[in-house]
Amino acid sequence: MNIIKTIFKDVLVYLLLCVGTFLMLKGIMQYVQLRDDVGFLRFKQDYLHIRVWKIAFYTHVFTSILTLLAGFTQFSTDILRNHKHLHKLMGKIYVCAVVFINFPAGMVMAIYANGGIPSKIAFVLLDSLWFWFTLKAFIEIKKKNVISHKRFMMRSYALTLSAIGLRSWQYILSHTMVIDPALLYKIDAWMGFVPNLIFAEWLIRRSRRKPVKIKSALQAKPA
Repeated sequence: MNIIKTIFKDVLVYLLLCVGTFLMLKGIMQYVQLRDDVGFLRFKQDYLHIRVWKIAFYTHVFTSILTLLAGFTQFSTDILRNHKHLHKLMGKIYVCAVVFINFPAGMVMAIYANGGIPSKIAFVLLDSLWFWFTLKAFIEIKKKNVISHKRFMMRSYALTLSAIGLRSWQYILSHTMVIDPALLYKIDAWMGFVPNLIFAEWLIRRSRRKPVKIKSALQAKPA
């Protein structure tokens, strides 16, 4: 029964990732021709003349899918057990993509974010936490602290998934209520990553309680 439950969970997670990845790719493809009148760029016309912003935008857009896929491989039990070299390689790609590429690009975009101060604070916080959790995960595995490494990777990847969360919440909110676009953007800026981070912390706390339960059960056994 437990095996079936585990398989069901794995299939569900992979299915959700495939759907999310497909939607991400669909969104990215509209920017391939480098046009300034498509997608998100339609709402950033005032910033298109800022060269550093434009470079940051395209850098973030075209590397986000790599970050999403590279990060997901880190949670595959099969890859970890049977393909450790691949696990390490993809882990390094993930860390480099976040720390050296997406962190600086994301910070530039955060400074010029729509929605005023609330949105700017949200994206600066998101980007800073993303950088720290990813770097900390790398530092911990170098120290051979596997459990701590896994926990920080869970936090980091929860923020990586904010790319999907932002779009999902924007769609849900805009189709379930009448809301001013500026207010929608402010709410979406926070909803895109805060629920993800809360869920990651719940999973981490849940995993911490498991050994305690097992230990208690063993102590309860009669000699």
